[in-house]
Amino acid sequence: MSAVHYELIGNIGVIRLNNPPVNALSQALREGLWGAIKNAQDDTSQALILLCEGRTFIAGADITEFGKPPQAPALSEVITEIENSHKPVIAAIHGTALGGGFEVALACHYRCALASAKIGLPEIKLGLLPGAGGTQRTPRLAGVEAALELITRGTPISAEKAESMNLIDRVIENDLLSGTLTYAHELIQRNAPTRRVRDICIDPASIPEGLFDDFRQRLEKRTRGQLAPQHIVSCLEAAVKLPFEQGLAKELDLFIECLLSSESAALRHLFFAERTATKIKGLPKDTPTREIKSVGIIGGGTMGGGIAMNFANAGIPVKLLEVSQTAIESGLAVISKNYSISMNKGRLTEGQKAHFLSLIQGTTNYSELAEVDLVIEAVFENMALKQEVFTKLDQSCKPEAILATNTSFLDIDQIAAATSRPENVIGLHFFSPANVMKLLEVVRGTKSADPVISTAIQLAKTINKTPVLAGNCYGFIGNRMLLPYNREAQLCLLEGATPEQIDSVMESWGMAMGPIAVGDLAGLDIGFKARQGLSDAERGDPKTYCIADVLVKMGRLGQKSGAGYYRYDPETRARVNDLEVLAIIEAQAEIQGIKRRKISNKEILERLTFALINEGANILEDGTAQRPSDIDVVYVYGYGFPAHRGGPMYYADNIGLAKVYESICAFHDRLSENCWTPAPLLARLAREGSTFASWADDSH
Repeated sequence: MSAVHYELIGNIGVIRLNNPPVNALSQALREGLWGAIKNAQDDTSQALILLCEGRTFIAGADITEFGKPPQAPALSEVITEIENSHKPVIAAIHGTALGGGFEVALACHYRCALASAKIGLPEIKLGLLPGAGGTQRTPRLAGVEAALELITRGTPISAEKAESMNLIDRVIENDLLSGTLTYAHELIQRNAPTRRVRDICIDPASIPEGLFDDFRQRLEKRTRGQLAPQHIVSCLEAAVKLPFEQGLAKELDLFIECLLSSESAALRHLFFAERTATKIKGLPKDTPTREIKSVGIIGGGTMGGGIAMNFANAGIPVKLLEVSQTAIESGLAVISKNYSISMNKGRLTEGQKAHFLSLIQGTTNYSELAEVDLVIEAVFENMALKQEVFTKLDQSCKPEAILATNTSFLDIDQIAAATSRPENVIGLHFFSPANVMKLLEVVRGTKSADPVISTAIQLAKTINKTPVLAGNCYGFIGNRMLLPYNREAQLCLLEGATPEQIDSVMESWGMAMGPIAVGDLAGLDIGFKARQGLSDAERGDPKTYCIADVLVKMGRLGQKSGAGYYRYDPETRARVNDLEVLAIIEAQAEIQGIKRRKISNKEILERLTFALINEGANILEDGTAQRPSDIDVVYVYGYGFPAHRGGPMYYADNIGLAKVYESICAFHDRLSENCWTPAPLLARLAREGSTFASWADDSH
């Protein structure tokens, strides 16, 4: 079937685009659209409608063409042909009109959209900027300040919101084609002009003084040195100060610079990595999935409540089990408060909040879980407690129900052994706050059945999570790698760094939070309590937790107590350095026999990131992770690793495995043989001049 079909409906020419699954702007689609517009100039039509088949309008560029030689016609040529039409062209939008798709719509003279449609320019999420006029046309319609927010955030907006910003001319409630045909006839009847966005002029005097400089400064705090956000501001500034054609030229130059940047390459890597992660090796494509119509959750605390919200948001009823009615009421109150926060931010309505809350019912009785399709246990990290819970679930739940644990570290097989159905047991490791964080580690036990794995991967998509399959070991992928990362942070403290230095190095590099601040946020008492149940051998080297133990014994638990490694402002929670903590660190260094020294920022960065990479290599070789890109997805979406660096394994490939290996060998010789044994896979690839990506392609 042709990607583009043209038909006359009375005196209206309808151009239908059909490039499944999302009508991406492939070469065939561009060529067909260019030809249809051109040919329609000479027929009997008085107006043209641009309509897409399938579930969506043009959802954006064909990302598979990135990095390949360009093929004519370029998107800019298609857009020029549309805009130059002497007949009005009306975009009829449903689904999503994103990126290049919305730039096509902006080139049309008028735009209609279903009420359910969304529009946006999300290029920034791939380290890019709109390269086909998006930065020049959007501010001419919506205003400069609104365009700055829309394009630098990259988040799609509703048709109703777009209409209020003059980006959509009419919102249509029912049949899109019928409604757009009516609108087209109205335009013809009033002899409406071919209104070209490029002809709108922005009065420089209408722009508040210092707008662009102020926005750049605010943006820098949010995006920390990334290239594309600042270039977007420059493009919008050009839309104000330069003629349209010169603004387009500026946009194209900066687009190409972004396209060739390492930042965009990393983000495009993640785009594909996220999609590849759902492909489970060895799992037949026809593996059946089980329908999940209802869910039980054990534990109504912060984690359990957050998990419950995910399912309610997806329209799936939840039974939330707690030990008492008081605990249930407390958990439901927290959930209600979280929904109120979202409502106050305009993310949902009062009616939506009420509906979601109605889907979450509290209970203290396991018998009320008898008919649920899935149960997720979210109690304290204690093996005996979890086994007790699973024994009760085994007795209470129907035989085909999937029993999942949210454990962060513990052995899935040991938990499954408490049941008579280990094949139906799986790990579903959510990340806190569970109603916000995208990552879901799906942990396969030795006996987890294929349909259970398949169901978990599909379910993650249903609740808007990004799933990554992990093998069963202590800490799985994410927390197993976090151990050496945190180890090095603690050792750097003892050896001469300060909490502020370590956090500043990692945050300036791009981490969402530094490791010391993360500890305060999570609560230092959590790790302390977990260590109390371990033997001395299991706790590991005291150097890696001695500072935290002292702080906990002093009542400094982190943010929740107002003090941990830092002190916290009671209102803003802004962190403040504390000389008392520096004294504690120096005292612990002396107790541990460590002579403190000046540690460079470079050493801190390399020790923490290379510790992640080295353990990641071990995880790949023992099969805990399916592929290097899966590890990248885990760390970007679960641990705040900077997306524009692509994840730890991609970052390692980018800087060169030889460099990483040589540095680890140097740390081995200078710092610790036990902590810095190079991973065999890393050593082998470094000697061969290879990469993790090549290894994945060759061996799998």
